[in-house]
Amino acid sequence: MLKPRLQIRNLEFRYPGSEFLLNVPELRIGAGESIALTGPSGCGKTTLAHLAAGIHTPDQGTIEIGAAAVHTMSDSERREMRATRIGFIFQEFELLDYLRAEENILLPYLINQSLNLDTAVKTRARELAKSLGIGDRLNHFPSKLSQGEKQRVAICRALINQPSLVIADEPTGNLDADNAALVMDMIETHVRDAGATLIMITHDRSLIPRFDREIRLQALATP
Repeated sequence: MLKPRLQIRNLEFRYPGSEFLLNVPELRIGAGESIALTGPSGCGKTTLAHLAAGIHTPDQGTIEIGAAAVHTMSDSERREMRATRIGFIFQEFELLDYLRAEENILLPYLINQSLNLDTAVKTRARELAKSLGIGDRLNHFPSKLSQGEKQRVAICRALINQPSLVIADEPTGNLDADNAALVMDMIETHVRDAGATLIMITHDRSLIPRFDREIRLQALATP
């Protein structure tokens, strides 16, 4: 059995004032695994991804990434973990409008003193952008980018710190079939080369064969 990269036990989470309840008795994802996280809208897929990344904290239960107990970390410790160990591709991109595309890609290095922004990192950012077909868009602000270009900037930003865990929330949702395949190829290549774990939320059934296994969340979330 693969050594766990992410392990969740007895997790419960509610949004204040909502009847929604996410209940995960146990979830174990091994180092180097690629997981498709599926299920109907509203079942808690994005919520679970945010909990795994330390964006939300559980009402009860444990979340461990490697030997790190995410559920006991302070806000600053969770931010540090996301900056150094996790690449998160947000469904809504979360680009900063006042930064150019290259600066958005480099954002983890611009806001975290623990990361060293050197020539090698800048070169990696340009190579990532070129491999996704946006090498000529690095000097543009998000307002001048298409939805697909914004998505690819967000993907580059998630991969720039060479994370050990990549969490992707519908990263191909705004792309046509050809560009979706390109993006998946790129994510898979970087995840494989880094020996990283991939958890990807998707509604696209055609992508499921690319993953080691599928986790369907319907049985884990109770509205």
